[in-house]
Amino acid sequence: MPEAIHTQQGETLDAALWRGRRLGPSNLGAVLTANPGLAGLGAVLPTGTPVILPDAPSAPVVRDIVQLWSD
Repeated sequence: MPEAIHTQQGETLDAALWRGRRLGPSNLGAVLTANPGLAGLGAVLPTGTPVILPDAPSAPVVRDIVQLWSD
């Protein structure tokens, strides 16, 4: 179930996402979809703006390691 946080004074959406659930730029699209009109409030969100956070992904993303030089 999605949870909601409220912005603090002078907080940007990126900062609120990181503070709320350690979410980064890759989650921005899902957050904006869950919060219609949020982007229209400007870069610094008004204090106390509710932001619905999307559910956390069920499994962590596994990425291959690229090694430029062999040992």
